[in-house]
Amino acid sequence: MQRPAMPPIIYLVRHAESEHNVTKDLTQRDPPLTATGFAQAETLAEVFPDSASIAIVLTSPLRRALQTTTVGFARVLCKDETGGVQVIVDPDLQERSDLPCDTGSGPAELRKEFPGIDFGDLEDDWFIKQGLYAADDATVVKRAQRFRTRLRDIIAALDDTTDGVYKEHSDIQRRNVVVVTHGVFMKFLVEDEGIDLPKAGWKAFSMSSIEGGDAVLIPQE
Repeated sequence: MQRPAMPPIIYLVRHAESEHNVTKDLTQRDPPLTATGFAQAETLAEVFPDSASIAIVLTSPLRRALQTTTVGFARVLCKDETGGVQVIVDPDLQERSDLPCDTGSGPAELRKEFPGIDFGDLEDDWFIKQGLYAADDATVVKRAQRFRTRLRDIIAALDDTTDGVYKEHSDIQRRNVVVVTHGVFMKFLVEDEGIDLPKAGWKAFSMSSIEGGDAVLIPQE
């Protein structure tokens, strides 16, 4: 049985509680989740809607986002008979500021901590807040648009793969996308200063384009 495919859903997820969220010590570099944060991520794994529909998880390379990803989506990341889902580590999703708490770790260190994740495309100096990753608003706006454009291409590729239909009892049902990022960068990503998701919270969006071709995320009600 075949039925028309619904547009892919983009689930924007905020990382769970990290140590600097509690201690307010912004000098700690790339802090991990707290015990509460790990519990939040475990709860996310239990309550996230329709996990079987996820095709791709894109995540910030900061430790707290990676931990949220690997714990919160552990079931769909498992390499079982369905093959698991693709994880893409994207430095464009890192947090806005150049404070130590928002400065990430090198790929070699991350590979040791997260052996199941592919960091092959992550540059050794990705965490340096200069050039494409400078912390000023104008550069972060461009970074957010760059990611939205890349996300639109990913969504288009998923549509090509599914050939416009769902096929029952098939991996082709996996066509939704999860994006794990940070509270401040999220405001730039969705172009909404008012968005303020709880730790390990999520919101659903669809992908669209505006006049001129810029990719935009449209919140779903």
